[in-house]
Amino acid sequence: MERYQVILAYDGSEFQGFQRQAHVRTVQGVFEDALRQLGWQGKTLLAAGRTDCGVHAAGQVVAFDLEWAHSTQALQQALNAHLPPDASALVVQIARADFHPRYHATARRYRYAIYCQPVRNPLLERYAWRVWPPADLNTLRQSAAHLPGWHDFASFGTPPRPKGSTVRGVLAASWEEQDPFLVFEITAHAFLYHMVRRLVHMQVLIGQGHQQPQTLLEALHPGSAPPPPMHGLAPAQGLVLAEVFYTPEKLQPPGPQPDVA
Repeated sequence: MERYQVILAYDGSEFQGFQRQAHVRTVQGVFEDALRQLGWQGKTLLAAGRTDCGVHAAGQVVAFDLEWAHSTQALQQALNAHLPPDASALVVQIARADFHPRYHATARRYRYAIYCQPVRNPLLERYAWRVWPPADLNTLRQSAAHLPGWHDFASFGTPPRPKGSTVRGVLAASWEEQDPFLVFEITAHAFLYHMVRRLVHMQVLIGQGHQQPQTLLEALHPGSAPPPPMHGLAPAQGLVLAEVFYTPEKLQPPGPQPDVA
């Protein structure tokens, strides 16, 4: 019995989120179905996080224990043979026996794409938020520059546990032009629920001139007053869980682990 770590990608458009639910199609549900085809006897998959309905992933991380007598490459091929076309195991490797994708993560990186056009484009709409009037890229960049560091993001999300801290440490945040998109990337030790989508929504309003630039700073530093109400929410389809980070010792099992052909 080995613990396997898988980097999983999926198009979230036709999933009702990541977490398994009765009678609806979820990422966890289809992945666990694929595992059962390979003899998996576990009760639940371990995952780095739970993406919402419509949110995509390029670097979701899951883990499970499995009796498997073949190579990790063969396991990857077997998983992908049983997964639907909108989900794929990109990387499969053996991890430490105690590896947990969520609790051992040191940071996560999310990506959010917008495109500025007056008329919707069906070829872009599935993976980005159409914004009009256009948002100014320089203004977006100036807004993102305020985000790195430790701030109270109570105005932008809720903690995973009731009465949990809303302070989060952001390592990097930026906007870049990747024609035809403007792409926001943010890396933090952890995130609040809906934090990225609310941050994007406010920055877009600032970039369009609908909000003043100081609005973001005021939301991050409310002082002694209660935090302002939750801000608007950008649509789910523009958001991608891009990468989850770990220290090497949390991933690699001790000693050599040769594959069995």
